[in-house]
Amino acid sequence: MYTKCTLQQQWINPLENVTLERYFGGSSLAHGMGLEEIPTDIHNKKGKPCEARPICLHAFSDLTYISPVVFLYLLKECYVCGTSKATTKFRALQRQVHRVLYNAPQPSAATFVLQCLYVLPLFESYCEGFSHLLISSFRRFVQSTKTDITEGKDLAAQLFLDVVEGLVPHGEKIAAKLLEVFDIGLVNIENVMCNSEVDNSSLGAAKTFLEQYISKLIESQSYEMAVSVLEQFSIRQSGETFLLKMMQNKEFRAAEKWATFMGPSVLHVLVQEYLERNMLKSAYLIIKKHHFRQDYPDVCHKYKESSLKKLAEKGCWDVAELKANRNCQLIEYLVYLAMEAGYSEKVDELCKRYSLEGFVKTKELVVEDIIWVDEVNSLCDATSYIEGCKVIGIDCEWKPNYIKGSQPNKVSIMQIASEKKVFILDLIKLFEDAPEDLDCCLTSILHSSRILKLGYNFQCDIKQLAHSYAKLVCFKHYEMLLDIQNVFKEPRGGLSGLAKKILGTGLNKTRRNSNWEQRPLGKDQLEYAALDAVVLIHIFSHVRSEAQPSNISQGNTKIEWKSHIF
Repeated sequence: MYTKCTLQQQWINPLENVTLERYFGGSSLAHGMGLEEIPTDIHNKKGKPCEARPICLHAFSDLTYISPVVFLYLLKECYVCGTSKATTKFRALQRQVHRVLYNAPQPSAATFVLQCLYVLPLFESYCEGFSHLLISSFRRFVQSTKTDITEGKDLAAQLFLDVVEGLVPHGEKIAAKLLEVFDIGLVNIENVMCNSEVDNSSLGAAKTFLEQYISKLIESQSYEMAVSVLEQFSIRQSGETFLLKMMQNKEFRAAEKWATFMGPSVLHVLVQEYLERNMLKSAYLIIKKHHFRQDYPDVCHKYKESSLKKLAEKGCWDVAELKANRNCQLIEYLVYLAMEAGYSEKVDELCKRYSLEGFVKTKELVVEDIIWVDEVNSLCDATSYIEGCKVIGIDCEWKPNYIKGSQPNKVSIMQIASEKKVFILDLIKLFEDAPEDLDCCLTSILHSSRILKLGYNFQCDIKQLAHSYAKLVCFKHYEMLLDIQNVFKEPRGGLSGLAKKILGTGLNKTRRNSNWEQRPLGKDQLEYAALDAVVLIHIFSHVRSEAQPSNISQGNTKIEWKSHIF
């Protein structure tokens, strides 16, 4: 019987006579290790220079006389000395260890890896990472060479028992990998426990041990490890009960693994549990993976509708249409989503493309006088007109950026609307051609206490304008600004939803995510931009002249808006 004590004693004693000069020669191991270089100027944690220790290329070329502890020490030195990031170094070592296993480790690759795993706890902080490295490298080695690891199974079973009993301090993940990679069976556990080879008819000690171990895992809520053990030893008891317990504790990953092992009946229970918890995506993925579509047609359809809705909310109509895959029901659902969001142009487009009839077109606001401003003279004319207004609507647009973590693009245009006209300022061109004139004109408008300026969720626009044009004074201060969103406190629907409730007609939001930096802007883009500003005037006019609608807030009193001016 293998014991931790004798194994460690056997492998550690040779280290007493090991010197760095013997195993660390003059040639670099960088080429052999797959690392770019091992630096000669190594520094410790305090930044002070340390003695350089080049590693001998010969050390890993033949493992016939290299003990596990020396191998691990060399491995640690390679990892410490590398200049790349930790993940890169780890992967390089993983590839090299896979190659090293071909270099005659004694008495065999399987035994050598297991001996290393016994020794690794001595390396403290390197233990967990190097344990995964060794096992994953050995898995690749076995898969590529079809090596017979029968003789190593009993030693792997011994290590598994030592880990379970706390004699060798490895975590549960290492224990689970041991079971899987070495394919440990009940007979191997029995062999180790009885210290002799046994036949398959007498496995009582192993079964008793595993039952007690599994009970402890479940009691401590280590469900993934419990499932790994149950699966490895083909124990199929309490399938549905165990599944429900994992679901109650939100151990969904372990529950899926267990249900897959148990088969269709338990998988169906898992699907029902997901549906009861409104976890539609999880249920759909199980249905798709295990070919249960015919059993749950409604679930599949609901999931597809949910996916379309999420895409529609992001304005990704083209992607949503591709997802619908010309399915008539899904296309009609997409039309309803477009109608609900006020994307009347998309409604018309879909109805025409798929020959859909019976959909009522949404009434839209129309702006007739849209003036494009991209040079100084037209800017001065616009400013003179706006200074004569008492109330104006303001909005701005910029090109969306879909790269996660990147900075937003510069604000491209600013729309300023009166009741009769909408001026669309090309901020990018005006800032390039006449920054001082742009700053002066916008300061006279935005800083004026005589003009009430209306916006919707304008805090976002203010921040983006200041970031885009940090050198301009005009965007650092505002007077008489009223955010319509704060007056109504509409949590859903946005400006289009508010316009629908107040004015009875929504906004066409199809061009919201278009390229606002292209020149010239398209007609649809200009109309969209103009409406976003002018609709604020219409809503404010309704607020001043009409009683507050009952579907916006309870009661029939006038909406109080003056207190929201800042």
